Parts: sequence; structure tokens; C-alpha cells
Amino acid sequence: MSSAEQPKYCNVEEYLALEEQALIKSEYIDGWIRAMTGATNRHNCVKINCLVQLVNQLKGQRCRPFDSDTKVRIDREGSKRFYYPDVQVVCQSNDPLSVFQDQPVLIIEVLSPSTRRYDLDEKMAAYLTIPSLECYIALEQHQPIAIVMRRSNDGFLRQTIQGIDQMIDLPFLGCSLPMREIYDGIEFTAECVQEPDPEYELSEGTST
Repeated sequence: MSSAEQPKYCNVEEYLALEEQALIKSEYIDGWIRAMTGATNRHNCVKINCLVQLVNQLKGQRCRPFDSDTKVRIDREGSKRFYYPDVQVVCQSNDPLSVFQDQPVLIIEVLSPSTRRYDLDEKMAAYLTIPSLECYIALEQHQPIAIVMRRSNDGFLRQTIQGIDQMIDLPFLGCSLPMREIYDGIEFTAECVQEPDPEYELSEGTST
């Protein structure tokens, strides 16, 4: 999801109350509110493709996917944050009437020029502090490339998966995300990047 820099300082209770009445979503970063803007059709296509795959593969199981209408709360070492991941999977859900989750095992963000530095820096650092998290995936829009952070005994290890015929295995969920399904309906052409940004650079890494 895209972000617009419109900071406003408040406490958690004020933020949650504002969100109940707000017409647009906002994220909360240690007292500061950052408003969200709409995403492109391509961004939403990739997001929904991931969600559909997870819904189908996890049907009937206790682990369930949630879309970008559900916040994730991060409360660690004095830092309090609420983000709206594009997709998250939760195996131990909060109360059904809650508006956020605390224990995701998987988080997926679709990268765009306007959110790239947040998703690969600020948000990644915050997500990786979640004790329940097993995997964080950041997906490129304009090429079939996934940056995958997997939990290991030595912390999170980074993997770059590239190619439409590759697969993102999720053994902790007993399922996988085929890149061909993630990018179903996406045309990979030079004109595919619809949001020009002189600082936008393709993530580097070897395919696996």
C-alpha cells in the first residue's frame, strides 16, 4: 500500500479512535500518524493473487490470511507501531472484534516507488522483531522477483527468488506460492512501471 507523508502526533488510544472514523487508512509509528494513499491496479493484482493462493491452500486450517484492511500491531521495547500489510497470515488470531493482529507468521508487501524505502527498511526492521513471524516477503511489481526473509536459528536470512517458474516455499504453513500465480495477469514490459521515480532501482540478487 502506498504512503503519503502527513504526520500527526498522538497516543495509541487516540490513533485507534481516529481510525474508526477516518475515511482513509493511516499507519502509526511511535506516536506519529502516516496517511496511506491508494495503490495501482498492478499492485492490487499482485496482492490479490497472493491472497487467493493462500485462501485456497489454507482452507479448513487454523492459519488464516488477512488482507490490507487488517492492521498488525508491533509493541516491542518501548516502540509501538501499527501497519497495514498487504497480506498477513495468522495462526493464533486476536479476538474476532479486534481491528489488528499481534502474531502473524507471514507478512507480504508489494513494493512500489512510493513505499519502497519503508517496506525494505523501516517496515522490514519492525516486522522482523515480531516473535511469531516466520517469513517476510517483499514482491516487485514489474518483474517476477521476491525478496524473502526467512527465520533461522541464526536470525533472519535473506533470499532472492527470481523467475516466473520459481516457487516460494512456505514449509511452516505447509504450502507454497508459485511465482506464476503471484504474477498472473501482469505483463512484464518496459512500460510496466507506471510510477516514474528517478531513484527507483530494481532489487539486486541472484536467482534461486
